[in-house]
Amino acid sequence: MTKSEQKSFLDEKVELYNNPNFIESDPIQIPHQFSLKEDIEIAGFLAATIAWGNRKMIISNSKKMMDFMGNSPFDFVMNHQEYQLEKLENFVHRTFNGVDMITFIKGLQNIYSNHNGLEAVFSNNCEETSMQKSISEFKKVFFEIDHQNRTQKHISDPLNNSAAKRINMFLRWMVRNDKKGVDFGIWKTIPTAALSCPLDVHSGNVARKLELLSRKQNDAKALFELDSNLRQLDANDPVKYDFALFGLGVFEKF
Repeated sequence: MTKSEQKSFLDEKVELYNNPNFIESDPIQIPHQFSLKEDIEIAGFLAATIAWGNRKMIISNSKKMMDFMGNSPFDFVMNHQEYQLEKLENFVHRTFNGVDMITFIKGLQNIYSNHNGLEAVFSNNCEETSMQKSISEFKKVFFEIDHQNRTQKHISDPLNNSAAKRINMFLRWMVRNDKKGVDFGIWKTIPTAALSCPLDVHSGNVARKLELLSRKQNDAKALFELDSNLRQLDANDPVKYDFALFGLGVFEKF
């Protein structure tokens, strides 16, 4: 497949999957329940945080998180009482448990109280074609609060060679603004050119079959290789191809 054939094929798949029908089977449906910017951010961040494993379970447990917070995530983050956090102790999604959930609530409260919100923190250290340093620095800010060491594993650090799939997916949700109705585009301070593809088993396998990726592991080095190739197809919006790679892998078993 030539570069132009590759681009035509992938552009066609982006059109196929980047539409509101995509929402009903994807964790992005959780932030789509809200209209307030901060509610969208917090719901999206928490849903993305537990977005690994069975998709139905991810969506079900994300809805439980929203229920715990009275379906007003920003208000809960900012105004909760300690006794309300006790209800979260029994929450569990795979290795993300109630202790982690409570820490995340407190981390978010610190972000909004002392750092001007999630967008402001991610905007810091944003580079022209990379969010890797920004994500790494975000993790440091997020864990300024008291926390157990175990909870840190739930935010990846790309500077420690992680592909940081879930954070990159969250950033795609917040930043991309193509008016197709899936991604929100509510963050105006980060360019789409800086975004990275959420690299996981599905997108990685498809990328290798399409010769967009040669590295075997799905790590930061692989992400850099994939991003470099996707930027050749669309330098301004490389992460749109996430729809194509994911759709081909999950829905078409490509």
